[in-house]
Amino acid sequence: MKTKVLWSLIAVLTILAMVLVACQSQAEEPEEVGGFQIPATEEGKFNVAMVLIGPHDDGGWSQAHFEGLEYLEENVPNTHVTYIENVPEGADSEQIFRSLARKGFQLIFGTSFGYMDGMETVAEEFPDSTFIHISGFKSNMENFGNLFGAMENMKYLGGMLAGARAKMDGNPKLGYMATFPIPEELRLGNAIALGMKETCPECTMDVRWINTWHDPILEKEAAASLFDGGAQVVFTGADTPAVADVAQEKGKWGVTYDWFGSCKVERCLTAPYWIWGPVYAKIAQGVNDGTYQPGWDYFDADTGGLGLFGFMEGEELPAGVKELPPEVIEDVRTTLDQMLKGQFNRFDVFSGEILDNKGNVIVPAGEKMEQSDLDQFPPGAPGLECDYCMYWWADGIAAELPALGE
Repeated sequence: MKTKVLWSLIAVLTILAMVLVACQSQAEEPEEVGGFQIPATEEGKFNVAMVLIGPHDDGGWSQAHFEGLEYLEENVPNTHVTYIENVPEGADSEQIFRSLARKGFQLIFGTSFGYMDGMETVAEEFPDSTFIHISGFKSNMENFGNLFGAMENMKYLGGMLAGARAKMDGNPKLGYMATFPIPEELRLGNAIALGMKETCPECTMDVRWINTWHDPILEKEAAASLFDGGAQVVFTGADTPAVADVAQEKGKWGVTYDWFGSCKVERCLTAPYWIWGPVYAKIAQGVNDGTYQPGWDYFDADTGGLGLFGFMEGEELPAGVKELPPEVIEDVRTTLDQMLKGQFNRFDVFSGEILDNKGNVIVPAGEKMEQSDLDQFPPGAPGLECDYCMYWWADGIAAELPALGE
């Protein structure tokens, strides 16, 4: 009798064990949301997730962020990191952010402008997770913050080099392949033009809108259009090194963007690029220990988060820069050194007098733009109104902007 009871008990325990194993296996299976696999957290670790607009190895924007995430994992103890790539902006991304928060990720980075509204919504639903949005302008000052850096510094220096190169080649025309008509793209285009005018007062710059962040084929077509339209040097605001590849084919010059490794062909003049690792590590450590306050975090060159290819420590000048007049190279080096020391910042780039491309004075002599001016279209958000709002093209840009609201 005792033996029968014992075997019955063993049978019951075996069944329970099988059920528990089955449930555990089911729980560990990756969750799928909208065709994307949602990774799991790791117990006992600080869990960080990143959502990328493109592939993690795109040779540009997304790759720079991905390598920053790797740096974070290596430099913040007891941290688990993961990423989801090729996530479209809009409703799809909102589902992804919600799923990551539901999984228990404590820190979530969103790396594209169009993620902003979805992250704002999800942050309200999950107050125990911290959401950091890259390149936008919203924050709830609690668990949803905005992060970006003064890339206008490096674009300004790139404009100085490009203007000098175009002038030396006898073709004072530049091109700018812009993504979307948002303050960021206007700000960076204007910084290029202001730098261009420093070394080539007679230079002009054309603009092509491509309305995408990542499309290698469309990027090549737009770059070719600018070169065929007469541009000697073309900048990109998009994610891949396509502009330099097209420049190589046409014997002209391209200025790539985002990732230091994007400037790899001979006809790449330079690349303004991001160094996200130290910035991400600092934020992750602060969120983990409760010292980081989400808000409007806009870093300048003195943080070490920005670079100009060929001019940073350990880098060699690209071939197209080596040929420039020594005084131009020295001027760029001097200005960059001031930027890295905190003696020349984004507001110095946008100091008056600044004219728009219709001859109007946008920033009077002796005045400087402020952060709200750089970030917003007029009139600006309530409480953050702007005086010199970023809805204009600088002198030398041969392009028009549609009326606001169109």
